[in-house]
Amino acid sequence: MPMNSLANPTAAEKPPLRILLCAPRSFCAGVVRAIDAVERALEKYGAPVYVRHEIVHNKYVVESLRRKGAIFVEELDEVPDTGRPVIFSAHGVPRAIPEEAARRLLFAIDATCPLVTKVHREAMVHFKRGREIVLIGHAGHPEVIGTMGQLPAGAVVLVETARDAHAYQPRDPQQLAYVTQTTLSIDDTAGLVAILRARFPAIVGPHKEDICYATTNRQEAVKRVAPQVDAMIVVGAPNSSNSQRLREVAEHAGCAKTALVQRAADINWAMFEHIATLGLTAGASAPEVLVEEIIDAFAARYEVNVETVAGGPAEDAFFPLPRGLREDAAE
Repeated sequence: MPMNSLANPTAAEKPPLRILLCAPRSFCAGVVRAIDAVERALEKYGAPVYVRHEIVHNKYVVESLRRKGAIFVEELDEVPDTGRPVIFSAHGVPRAIPEEAARRLLFAIDATCPLVTKVHREAMVHFKRGREIVLIGHAGHPEVIGTMGQLPAGAVVLVETARDAHAYQPRDPQQLAYVTQTTLSIDDTAGLVAILRARFPAIVGPHKEDICYATTNRQEAVKRVAPQVDAMIVVGAPNSSNSQRLREVAEHAGCAKTALVQRAADINWAMFEHIATLGLTAGASAPEVLVEEIIDAFAARYEVNVETVAGGPAEDAFFPLPRGLREDAAE
């Protein structure tokens, strides 16, 4: 039965649809901390609160915070000298940004995810030990810009592809280290690391992998679900690295139809004609309410049966708010 004949089906006309809901999904601890930082600043200091770059890569979240009084800017020169708080996004910023904020005596609050800060610190330790640093990541992503910006120009070399890894020529192969963006594909990154290790056996890596627990857990859940379904939807924004990687993981795991969708209104229903099973997950910056919205949209067209499929450990990580926003911080 064509999907367009089911625009407003009766219960008797609805075909069955089994939805496999990946767990874990949606917000991670770093995203919760960043959003809470903006909301707490608005509560404590009133509007407006300035935020450099999208606090997390999700339009629904950004618009919600904008309605509450957040003003999003791309550069600090857009922030007036009025003493209002300015918050740095979860992706992290180059060192020049907090330095500029300090010069201007801006009231800066750093909401960088602690797991991104860990990568920054690793890079700085390698630099102090005289090592050339390879950063595995995607050019232009705010996290990559922030990590490379922790050190002087030329101290960090970006490797994006296997071709890059094969072509890279360090100054001294014995003084070499690598770090990675936190939201990459686990498998793709492992492949790049393997190339670098084969070429440069002395290369030093992180004590614990830089790809964060939330990225890892969500990808593992998708790997488990994708081979079992006719189609997979990842709820997330086009500029969300971790969400894009989830769609790619689903595709590589054997799912024939994959889509990255921001909201139910964005669903291309023609793509989901005649499916019997649907996988559903959400990137770490996408709220659970949007997952529920998409389930409701399918329930209007199908007789849905939702099952949760756990692909990793339950997440209980918690990151405290930035110091200036904590209840126990000095007023």
